[in-house]
Amino acid sequence: MAGQSSKISGTTPEAKTAHLGLFRELAMMTRAIFASPVGKTLVLLTVGVILVVIVTAYGQIRLNSWNKPFYDALSRRDLRTFLFQLGVFFVIAGCLLILSVGQRWLVLTLELKLREGLVGSLLGDWMQPRRAFWLANAGSIGVNPDQRMHEDARHLATLTADLGTELLQASILFCSFAGVLWGLSSAFTFRFGDTDYTIPGFMLWAAVLYASAGSLLSYWVGRGLIARNEERYSREADLRFSLVRVNEHVDAISLAQGEADERRRIELNLGTVLAATRRIVRGETKLTWVTAGFGWVTVVAPILVAAPLYFTGKISFGGLMMAAGAFTTAQTSLRWFIDNFSAIADWRATLLRVASFRHALITIHEPQGFESRITYSEGEPGRLTIDNLETLSSANDDMLKETRVIVNAGERVLILGAPGTGKTQLFRALAGLWPWGTGEITRPKGEQIFYLPRGTPYLPRGTLREVLAYPLKADSFEAAVYTRALYRLGLERLALLLDETHRWDRELSQDEQLCLVFARILIQMPPWVLIDGTFGTLDDDVLELVIDIFSKELQHIAVIHIGGPGEAHALFSRILHLVHTPKAVAPHP
Repeated sequence: MAGQSSKISGTTPEAKTAHLGLFRELAMMTRAIFASPVGKTLVLLTVGVILVVIVTAYGQIRLNSWNKPFYDALSRRDLRTFLFQLGVFFVIAGCLLILSVGQRWLVLTLELKLREGLVGSLLGDWMQPRRAFWLANAGSIGVNPDQRMHEDARHLATLTADLGTELLQASILFCSFAGVLWGLSSAFTFRFGDTDYTIPGFMLWAAVLYASAGSLLSYWVGRGLIARNEERYSREADLRFSLVRVNEHVDAISLAQGEADERRRIELNLGTVLAATRRIVRGETKLTWVTAGFGWVTVVAPILVAAPLYFTGKISFGGLMMAAGAFTTAQTSLRWFIDNFSAIADWRATLLRVASFRHALITIHEPQGFESRITYSEGEPGRLTIDNLETLSSANDDMLKETRVIVNAGERVLILGAPGTGKTQLFRALAGLWPWGTGEITRPKGEQIFYLPRGTPYLPRGTLREVLAYPLKADSFEAAVYTRALYRLGLERLALLLDETHRWDRELSQDEQLCLVFARILIQMPPWVLIDGTFGTLDDDVLELVIDIFSKELQHIAVIHIGGPGEAHALFSRILHLVHTPKAVAPHP
């Protein structure tokens, strides 16, 4: 064991943030979302968006063609044709308005379903047995999972739907108007010296070159925004966690008069958020020089490009306006990258955070990094066997003094931990949450083990009936069972509140919360109960009541309690000992 202990580098191994590359991240997230229950709905919405965008592009082509007869009629002072073309405009504009409203509804619904599928997929992976615990102990990737599943997933769904639709629309519009530009300038010629040169599709190539130059310049100036956005989201998550933590522990902070210290800590987190945001502001400002500059040039660029055709007499004034409109539409489509680069950088940073989180969820079946492992298996019902168990961490290297332990159904065992031993690590090892160490644990096959960790118990949000039935459904037990359990634990005042929802973790004392947990045991009657030091935290009268319940109503239940010498009650028929491993060496820092 000495050699093994010396190789421990930390409390838990750290999983690094995965950078899979854009296409692998997209493929992984797309498979997860479309495999969710809303996958078919997403397909239908996507098809709907594509159809609406195609029809809208056709309408815009018709609107562009309308420019020529309208402006020609205006230049000829032809009132009748002018009024007729005005009526045509309102018909086309009305159809485009209906399409725009329909497209917006489809996109917003797509955002909603994308978020539903994405969060549902992440939540399903996160809530796999023990995975949330392992991820929380896997380093930076497991920090603030709520931020990644809530804010990051929402933001990613919104940006994906909006940017994806705009990109699709820009692509279809460019393909549609490229033909218009090519037709208008297919025979463009210019004279240089005594020679005429022909440039087929002059206006199309001008639009492509103009947008390409802007796109390359935007990428060069704004590429640092991806990393800056990712950093800001991480800092925002830290600030949110600090605020939530203060709110959850406001009683203890107020009693300790620690408001000033907590304010200092929150201000430190706020300072990092503001610093990260300032870096984004500087990057956005630099990028605006490019986007705004190209935007102002675009005001006159279509006329300048089409002017040679007009001045050489190859197109009329109406033709000039039609060509300018087609150039503007095509160039605007090609400018999608320029106009949206800031949002693209934000989307890329968000995708990286969500995709790396999902990658960690689907790959962290068990934390890696320590060489030795405890072996877990299932044996015959009614028996729990522990062989040569040792637990490892960066702070402790402990073992059960009794090398082979067999706990039978209904037996009561106390494990006394020597001072400084990792009693909580032993509890987690027996529960399967801490696999680092050696030995073998054989648990009874098909039998429930109820785990009661050290400290204030977890009470889920819900009615008191749901709290008592957790993690089972409230209707799994008869109504009278809940009332009897509350009366037995001295909580009869709560019997009338069984169907009310409160913050029970704030309204009840710690002893009352623990009594709720023992009432849960009394209701569910699990064959095995594993407790980490809870008896030592109870008041004498509450402890006497709990021991009486275990001696009567719960006498058939096996109990393994991990605690100190002061907890050697008559309830226990056997005592085991957790001691430091004699050959342990000090772990490396």
